[in-house]
Amino acid sequence: MASTEGDKKSSESKFEGSLNHAMIDGPEGRTAQEYANHFGEPGFDDITKVYISQRYAGYTEENQQSWRTLYDRQMVYLATHASSVYLSGARAINLVRDHIPYLEGSKSVNHFLEKLTGWQSRAVPGYLPAKAFFACLARREFPTTVVIRPKESLDYLPEPDIFHDIFGHVPLHADPIFADFLQTYGKAALLTDDPYHTERLARLFWFTVEFGLIREAGEIKLYGSGLISSPGESLHALTSDKVDRRPFDLETVCNTSFEIDHYQPILYVLESFEQLRDAMNSYANRLIEDAKRAPAHA
Repeated sequence: MASTEGDKKSSESKFEGSLNHAMIDGPEGRTAQEYANHFGEPGFDDITKVYISQRYAGYTEENQQSWRTLYDRQMVYLATHASSVYLSGARAINLVRDHIPYLEGSKSVNHFLEKLTGWQSRAVPGYLPAKAFFACLARREFPTTVVIRPKESLDYLPEPDIFHDIFGHVPLHADPIFADFLQTYGKAALLTDDPYHTERLARLFWFTVEFGLIREAGEIKLYGSGLISSPGESLHALTSDKVDRRPFDLETVCNTSFEIDHYQPILYVLESFEQLRDAMNSYANRLIEDAKRAPAHA
């Protein structure tokens, strides 16, 4: 996602040269990133200008093998440990192991998503600042990193890649309830420039969209993309005695800080995606009321 409170603590720890940057280098990528960095300023209000083409021919055979290896390793575990909503979403968007997903054309994940919930995955050149990221979500568009991790870093990478973004995030976008929650999140986040709310919303995203757990038929399952896409952390999240698995509560989640450069010691467990949607609607309504009152205090 966009840079957040947690990102600051590990911005120096990215693996130099770890991704296939040839996929995003060049004038198109530089122009899009520059626009994203200024989004929200006068003259920088067209979020579609942060999107780039996937440049699919740039993937190497090693890149494709990374996808297949990760897919095979994760799907074996996820078949019994992932949320049923995630698994049904993966089938619905025709997520396959044979190749890195296409973002364009009749064989793309977007082709199937469009019919299901109207969501789309849009290629971006890298991290988006928060305002740009929120603006994408508000349009039911998910900023998607197109590079993929190398074979040396299959278990964990502190920066997003297409496996994290497509394999981890997008299947949930096929679910109408989760899809509505995520759009509401984007719209709500655009309503405020208050650092207090910005920090709280970053924490909400982290502990749900990225590292959320959910109880289904009495068992705790994975749904957060950071768990879904990480072979190491998915196992750790469900089995380690070093993880504090807490019941989801909006205020508690928003008051919990996080760091991104190690396995998470605290995770929150939803009872249903309706619970998440309703909590987000409640928060959005608070921000709407704050926005209405703001001129009176000017």
